[in-house]
Amino acid sequence: MNIPQDLLYTKTHEWVKIEGNKVKVGITDFAQHEITDVVHVELPEVGRDVKKEQPAAVIESVKSAFDIYAPVSGKIIETNNKVLGSPELVNNSPYEEGYLFAIEFSNEKELGDLLKADDYKKLI
Repeated sequence: MNIPQDLLYTKTHEWVKIEGNKVKVGITDFAQHEITDVVHVELPEVGRDVKKEQPAAVIESVKSAFDIYAPVSGKIIETNNKVLGSPELVNNSPYEEGYLFAIEFSNEKELGDLLKADDYKKLI
């Protein structure tokens, strides 16, 4: 299981990469293995306000549909439209090409609630 040390994680299996005042978000390698073959992705609209731990996107696989939760509150400032046409990127490259969206966070303190790699590893 690939769990990069430089990322933060949620208990609902999203990864978070802090880049200044924004975070990039995707699903973990563990999550994409559990979901199996991703066939469709619904991304949030750029400009939409999201609240921490509220659904922000949806990933559909051959198994089912899964909500993807905002790890922090803020505004969606970017979406990865590549995954709309190639949803398999979520499976093939969950930490790079298969990321989902970026949030300009509104409350930096919420970052403290995220899990470090070792804590996420214990969770799974």
